[in-house]
Amino acid sequence: MVWFVIPAILGLYYSFTNSDGNPGERFIGLANYQKLFVDPSFYKALFRTFTYVICEVPLLYIVSLLVAVLLSSDKVKGKIVGKIVVFLPWCVSGIVTGVMWKWLFGQDFGFINYVLQKMGQKPIPWFSNGNTAFMVIVIAGVWAATAFNMLLFMNAIKNVPTSLYEAAEIDGASSFDKFWHITVPAIRPTSFMVILLATIGAMKEFVMVQALTDGGPGTDNMFIVQYIYTTGFDKSNVGYASAVSMVLFVILLILALIQMKVGGGTNE
Repeated sequence: MVWFVIPAILGLYYSFTNSDGNPGERFIGLANYQKLFVDPSFYKALFRTFTYVICEVPLLYIVSLLVAVLLSSDKVKGKIVGKIVVFLPWCVSGIVTGVMWKWLFGQDFGFINYVLQKMGQKPIPWFSNGNTAFMVIVIAGVWAATAFNMLLFMNAIKNVPTSLYEAAEIDGASSFDKFWHITVPAIRPTSFMVILLATIGAMKEFVMVQALTDGGPGTDNMFIVQYIYTTGFDKSNVGYASAVSMVLFVILLILALIQMKVGGGTNE
């Protein structure tokens, strides 16, 4: 009631007003939604968010799964240290993650450009170009979220019957064959969950991007939650920002329903 229902009701109410965050708002009906659906800035932020989801989620899935398989193998040594190293980013807050990667890729003070200069290359202005800044955001997002998904995959891999691997080994199956024909089908329900949770998380990405690029350069990398924040707090247009929030809520609700449908069907 306190943390979800009441704020959701208030958000829906404010989306039909011209509220600026102060008392005295006026009911304006669907005006905010009419403005929203012809606002190029809204579509730009939404498109950039979807682009982030499309780029980040598959990469996150692949990296998390490969790390989980590696750390679940009996042939790998030092797995405890490996788990700690991979899990550490999950313990770091989003704002610290953003600052760390901003330091790494800083044009004048970043470690990456320092290494490039030592190799005789020119420093790259990572955050002066929208596409290179976006690439850094994707890499940082994967780095920060791998640990959680790795744990899900490791738990799923642990529950795969070892008899399947033993039978495949007797038949002469290679490591890749066992992974592709046994591991991947066996963890399919977890795969769906990881993909959909990662998609929802990427749609709501805010703190890391705010600390890393502040949506820049310009507004090239302003995601939808940043757009809501900027509109509601910086521009004091709470009513319009609430309308955008309701649209995002509908998108996330659709994704949640897909998760229930696809995940439930797979488990059956």
